[in-house]
Amino acid sequence: MSGTTRSSAGLDPRRKRLLYQTWHRGTREMDLLLGRFADSTIEGWSEDEVGEMEALLAVPDPELYRWITEQTDVPNNHRSTVLSRVIAFHKAV
Repeated sequence: MSGTTRSSAGLDPRRKRLLYQTWHRGTREMDLLLGRFADSTIEGWSEDEVGEMEALLAVPDPELYRWITEQTDVPNNHRSTVLSRVIAFHKAV
């Protein structure tokens, strides 16, 4: 997969920005992990989940990658519904 498979048409500005950011993290691995999740689920995100994803995107790639791949535990201050859903999404793929 080389990039997003969904259009940002019909998304509000915050979700459009997040869709772009999930596919342009800086490392291909993170693009695939976050981008594929966003492609599949972004339309159903609540406003709280949008905020949680915005917070996740502030985490450096190496640290976030280790959490998603369960190489290290997620610190309590970063646990969220969205991160749990990202982890579950990639376990199921």
